[in-house]
Amino acid sequence: MLGYILRRLGIAIPTLFGITLVTFFIMQAAPGDPVTMQYGGALSTKGAGTKAHLEAMRKLYRLDEPAHVQYLAWLGRVVTLDFGNSFIDNRPVIEKIGERLPLTLWLNLLSIFLAFMIAIPLGTLAARRQGGAFDRWTGGFVFVLYSLPVPWIALLLLNWLGVELDIFPVAGLMSDMHDELGFFAQLGDIVWHSVLPVICLTYGSIAFIAKLSRTSMLEVLRQDFMLAAAARGIPPRTVLFRHGLRNSLLPIITLVGSLIPALVSGSVIIERIFSLPGIGQLFFESVLYRDYTTIMGLSVLSAFLTLFGVLLADILYAVADPRISYGRKR
Repeated sequence: MLGYILRRLGIAIPTLFGITLVTFFIMQAAPGDPVTMQYGGALSTKGAGTKAHLEAMRKLYRLDEPAHVQYLAWLGRVVTLDFGNSFIDNRPVIEKIGERLPLTLWLNLLSIFLAFMIAIPLGTLAARRQGGAFDRWTGGFVFVLYSLPVPWIALLLLNWLGVELDIFPVAGLMSDMHDELGFFAQLGDIVWHSVLPVICLTYGSIAFIAKLSRTSMLEVLRQDFMLAAAARGIPPRTVLFRHGLRNSLLPIITLVGSLIPALVSGSVIIERIFSLPGIGQLFFESVLYRDYTTIMGLSVLSAFLTLFGVLLADILYAVADPRISYGRKR
């Protein structure tokens, strides 16, 4: 296993380099640049937005250099973990990401945990009672959940539970009096502010994972070892959860590789609707203002999480199924 991990890490480095290369040149090909987006309109309003002013600003930020020169300069800094400063406020990119990352991780990790804890038992029980009332009810329920658009549900909950009934907060992750509260009161304040965003981030995943869990469990239930375990008189619940569940998790483990990179970009809409200063909102603002350095920093983070997610999924495969080995063939 250790040798496999080292080989995968060796492949990850050129892969990461390729991702940043493609991202950088796609970003360069997009219309507009940081100077035009931030200073062009303001300078024009004052009557001083001449071409000379804009060119001076581009030269200051080294945007007048060829794209490959800019990329090599950026790459040279990244090797030393220097992602540069943001074009918007001249703050270090790594500092801005560090400020916003905890909020996004909190929301997404909580939603992923809840989705798996709810969906896997739901799908497993539906498979066990295939064709019954519970199976039909569950199938209809997850179909409805999967069909509901996230922005529409977010706005509906925001208006109903946040504005009309005034049960949950409508914006932010903390109340105005947060700093004056005790530790447990602060934690409760954060959880209370997180309810609506987490609901919006979770319900679609529950539907997808429950459907996948049911399909996988149905295939496992037809295997010979499951029939043999039942024939030996082992209680049905033990056969289902101890022998069947572990084997049915293999397809679900594949989701881990795709859910981890979604921690960066998967909550853009929710963070915008609920005014949450997370990574998703930072990414949206960076693209809007062509903040090249911040976009590249977030792209590196997303690429790293993608590669880490694939590696983690492979490791979990071996843990869930001892028959899988990543050692060299003899």
